[in-house]
Parts: sequence; C-alpha cells; structure tokens
Amino acid sequence: MPSILIIGGGLAGLFTALKLAPIPCTVLTPVPLGQGASSAWAQGGIAAAIGEGDSIESHVADTLAAGAGLCDAAMVRLMASEASDRILDLLEYGVPFDRDLQGKLIQSREAAHSAHRIVRVKGDMAGKAIMEALVAAVRNTPSIRVIEGAEATELLKDGNSRIAGARADVKGRVVRFIADHVVLATGGAGQLYAVTTNPKEAWGSGLAMASKVGATLANMEFVQFHPTAIDIGRDPAPLATEALRGEGATLVDRDGRRFMLDLHADAELAPRDIVARGVFQAIKAGRGAFLDTRASIGKHFSELFPTVYATCKSAGIDPVTDLIPIAPAAHYHMGGIWTDENGRALGVSAPEGLFAVGEVACTGVHGANRLASNSLLEAVVFGARVAAKIGQGERFVPVTAVEDGNALFEPDCRHEITRLRKAMQENVGVVRNGDDLADAAFGVFMELRNEGGSRALRNMAGIAYIIGECASLRQESRGGHFRSDAPEAWHDRKWSLAELWGDGSIEKSVLVATHQSMST
Repeated sequence: MPSILIIGGGLAGLFTALKLAPIPCTVLTPVPLGQGASSAWAQGGIAAAIGEGDSIESHVADTLAAGAGLCDAAMVRLMASEASDRILDLLEYGVPFDRDLQGKLIQSREAAHSAHRIVRVKGDMAGKAIMEALVAAVRNTPSIRVIEGAEATELLKDGNSRIAGARADVKGRVVRFIADHVVLATGGAGQLYAVTTNPKEAWGSGLAMASKVGATLANMEFVQFHPTAIDIGRDPAPLATEALRGEGATLVDRDGRRFMLDLHADAELAPRDIVARGVFQAIKAGRGAFLDTRASIGKHFSELFPTVYATCKSAGIDPVTDLIPIAPAAHYHMGGIWTDENGRALGVSAPEGLFAVGEVACTGVHGANRLASNSLLEAVVFGARVAAKIGQGERFVPVTAVEDGNALFEPDCRHEITRLRKAMQENVGVVRNGDDLADAAFGVFMELRNEGGSRALRNMAGIAYIIGECASLRQESRGGHFRSDAPEAWHDRKWSLAELWGDGSIEKSVLVATHQSMST
C-alpha cells in the first residue's frame, strides 16, 4: 500500500497535509513547525473575489493583466473559482480573518487589483495568523506525522522511474524516507539574492532536487522584487506591506517628490515590477526612496499595521512622523517545477508520484508577474487539489524511515555563498542586460556549480545558473524580467523551459514559441 511524504512545513505543505486527513502522511521540515516559512511573513493576505460588486471574472482579468501574457488562463480561472471554498477551509481551521461589526469579512485593496478583495488579519498579520492556526490544526490531527529538524537533500526513484521517497539529514543522521508519493512544498529561492524578504531556508532546494530526477523547470527567469522592503540592513529584509499603499501611503525621494507619478497612471498602485523599477532607479540616481505614511495613516499606524510599526520602531524609525527607507528585494519566484492542475510534476523524465505545490511550483497562474496576495491563494487551492488527486481510491500506510548512517561533513562555504548572492543581486536583479547575465551565468555560477565546496553551494549555483541562463535567452522585457538592452516585449507569448540531465547539469534551456497550456 502507498505512502505520502510532504517536504516543507509552510502553508502549502501543512494545508496539503490537512486536506489529506485522515489519510496518513509525513511532513519533513528543517526548522520547528511554523518557523522559516515565507507564508508566516506574508503581510497582505489572501485574494478572493467574495465581496459585493466583485467577481471571479474581475479577479481573473486582474491576474491575467499582471501576468503580462504568460498566465495560463484556464489555471487562473480554476484558482479564482476555488478561492471562496479555500477561505472557508481556513476559517474552519481557526484563522481569525478580520470582520466588521456585522460579522462580514473585511477586504482591502492592493496594487493592480480592481476591487477590495484581500482578506486580512489585523492589517498586516495574515501570514502569521494563518500559520499559527494551521500549526495548531496539524498538531491536533493524528494522521499527520511531523519530523522537525529534517532537511531533505535528495529525491529517490525506483527502477521504473517512479518516485520512491527522499533522503534527508535529520539531526546529523542520514535517513531514507520511503514513499510512493512525494509532495515538494519547499518554498521559493529568494535567498539566492543578497537582498531578499525570504527566510534563510528559501534558496531553491526543492528546485534542485526535482531537477535532478528529471522534472522540468519553467519560467525560471521571472523573479518578483517587492518594491518596499524596509532598508535597515537586515537579512532577510523586513517587509512594508503593499497594503500601506492601498491605504494611501506614497513613495517619495529624499526631496519629497512622488516619483511614481511620472512612471505609471496608477502611481504607487501600479504593478509591482513597475514600482520596483521606479524605486530601483530612484536609489541608483542617488535620490533615495522612502515610504511616506504620515498623512495617510499617521497616528493610527501602530493599530492598523502592528508588524511594520514594530519593525520600524526597532530600527529607530517612527512611521507616524518619519519617512521609511525602502529598497527592492527578491520576494517571490514565479518560475518553478512545471506542474499540471493537480500539482503533478511535468517533464519528459519527470517521475510518477512527484508533486509540487506553493512557490516551488509553476502552475501558470502568475505568468511573468504575480498579482499581490495570489501567492497564499495558489498555495491553498493547489494544496487541496494535490490532496484530492493523491487520495483517490487507495488505502495508505505511514512512511517508512530507514537510517543510513551519519551525515557527510560539509565545508563552510559562507564566503562563496555571499559571492553568489552578490552576483545574483547585481547581474540578475531588478534591471538586467545580456552582458551582465552572461558574465554571471557562465562565470560565477558555472564556476561554483562545478567547483563548489559543499552540496548546498553547488545546488544553489546550479539554480542560479538556470535563472541566469533563462534570463539571457529571454531577450525582451516582460513582467518581473526587465532587460535594459531589450526593453520591449515580444508580441507573441513564450514559455521558457529548462530540461536537465539526472546529475543536475544543463541539457537544454529553451523558449517555447507557442504558449502552452500548463494543464495539458
């Protein structure tokens, strides 16, 4: 009888586990449950067209517009259509979404949304509250076994090209977890950049593991940079939620000039890629970039946005009276493991039984640029679909764990990792060009990929190389990918796919001339 292994303890992994119940499953997480998950740091909330005057059609249209021609429309419609049911699930799991005096869910508006459709918790605490509720629900679900301190390092296949489980380092010991279904929910790859809002664990480990067993990676060059990370020298960089701008906060330079008015009709509420470039250009020009909340939010800041307020105060900034210094930071990866509508990993050599959900996956709903607050929605919608697909018509047994001895000694490569992250920030960042991409991909990344002193470094460099190479191939500007040497977009839509050899080296990276439905 089959068994189910979930790798990752963030929103996508835990929601999938809860939707599988009472089917038994095992969840591996390298950190204590609920910690180290990007989901817990999400401030805005979850997008769902459930308010008066809003519609699924409007949510779909906004998502397609933000995605800049690379969204899979069928997948977007599927996600938007199932949003309300997933909000109900989260309410049942105990998520305390904000309500008005009549008990109705309060919804806010964020950039590039045409309606107020963001379901929040205490202004900017949605991610934290959702994760706390799900962790409690998981702890109270007997069918879910959680193994903390377990860092998955390798996926296993049997002789028939089917997934057979994973190998992980568990507190200094190597353990093989034997499973017929593996769900990767490992998050994004923001830690490949020197400035990021992502936790330390989010460096693309799931992408590396999946690529080595033959899964196809799609649209890897599309990285979303959040325009308003708080620039106070911390790693990861704390986030100033987009909801601040939804409440009227403005972006100004050190002279108080609102620079976004010259760049887009929607000014501060323009799509994230445009705002990120505006902030980047203001900083590069020496004018600085700041979030001004004094007039729009003022004395109500601590009440409406307690997380951002506490962060600012800890750095000696009072947002009631002071400007908040900001900078773009790697925030979300639109690319990932190519999947179908049920989260099944795709590719000529992709093993049966391998699934991906959340930021590690590329479902086609985000296209070239994720619409704000669609990320948590994607995680729960496709987490539920993965659970439904795996759990069809079979009886399951718990995952078997077999010890394989002590973990291998890995050298300290922090200086090399710093070099890699700096190269990503400078050459594969908000604004790119062909020469810089080639220098990074075929210089720094290839060198570290082939000669890196630790397994983690080699894997990080391999994923960085793929992002850089796909960005080099895409000689246009679209969504989160902007080329200063090719600022226009092509008229037709093109996917980028990376096919890999089993050892993780590049076989080919291609741009597919005709838009392909991700669900086929």
